[in-house]
Amino acid sequence: MKLVLSDEQKMLKEMAEGYLKSSAGIEQLRKLRDSGDADGFDRATWKEMAEMGWAGVLTAEDHGGVGLGYVEAGVIAEEMGRNLTASPFLSTAVLAATALNKFGSDAQKTAWLAKMAAGDAIMTVASDEGRKHQPLSMKTIAARKGNGFVLNGKKTFVADAHVADAIIVSARTSGEEDDEAGATLFLVPRDATGVDVERIDMVDSRNSGRVNLDNVELDADAVIGEVDEGAAALKTILRAGRAAVAAEMLGSAQESLERSLDYAKERKQFGATIASFQALQHRAAHLYSEIQMGKSLVLKSLMALDEDHEDAELLTTAAKVKMSQVAQLSAQEGVQFHGGVGMTDAVDIGLFMKRVRVSEAFLGDGNYHGEQFARMRGI
Repeated sequence: MKLVLSDEQKMLKEMAEGYLKSSAGIEQLRKLRDSGDADGFDRATWKEMAEMGWAGVLTAEDHGGVGLGYVEAGVIAEEMGRNLTASPFLSTAVLAATALNKFGSDAQKTAWLAKMAAGDAIMTVASDEGRKHQPLSMKTIAARKGNGFVLNGKKTFVADAHVADAIIVSARTSGEEDDEAGATLFLVPRDATGVDVERIDMVDSRNSGRVNLDNVELDADAVIGEVDEGAAALKTILRAGRAAVAAEMLGSAQESLERSLDYAKERKQFGATIASFQALQHRAAHLYSEIQMGKSLVLKSLMALDEDHEDAELLTTAAKVKMSQVAQLSAQEGVQFHGGVGMTDAVDIGLFMKRVRVSEAFLGDGNYHGEQFARMRGI
């Protein structure tokens, strides 16, 4: 497994870099935040991304996508991390697309994938219910009723929940709250009776929400995959999500370091630029090496997903742990390099710190995945 991008992947990276910097960068995020935008992202920009194939990067051409893979999705996510791009890429193009592409019925694929790939529909995945990531611990219940089910429960920290046209919800159809067996995935239309979504103001100015399910009645064809067998599917979906989040954090970490170094070459103390101080040079060199190690691990995890490698679970877990540490370190060092002004909203570096804090917690923080990694390694 060569840890290098192909020529086509490099071209995609260059295209994403140019487009996002000019059309979906930090200035757009600030504008969305300061205006109190109801959507939290620019729909015209998302439509342009869809036209470039990004919304359907994981979806086959037969369903309106471009049929690429997780490495390409990671390349896009990395550049979004560099630019703090606000979009439903992670929720729709990665999490929901993985769910439908791998486990959806033909009818579900036909109904949703082409619209998602075209940027005309937004979908997300709701798995967490508490303050911490415990995806297989479900209090949400799906009780049988006739030929269908009735859902009751609550989900939290759901990306793009308030703008989603449909939400893929994990619920318990049998067994106890923490059992792995007995979980089932359901495709729930946002406008279904009994679905209530509350938008949550996040510190990084991104979209997240709580989803309340009160006697939501669904037909049997709303099931994604098999009844009682949803745990394995959910693991696959979350595996893809955390690899993409790790790729985004990689982009943020790289951008934070580059901005810090640029500032260090301008800021003067005691008659010299702070870039000439050996102590700061050591810190920058250490951070650079940590980013490079994280970069290799992220790429390897994305390749493992594309190859359906037996170590994909282990590698994506390791990538999330590593980049949770490195991205936070890079943002913290960035604020330190900038001094007191780094804590003000006038300087962009603080926005990177806010974003990586949220990304670190999303789909399981470093502590959670560190414990999972240790268990998989038998430590």
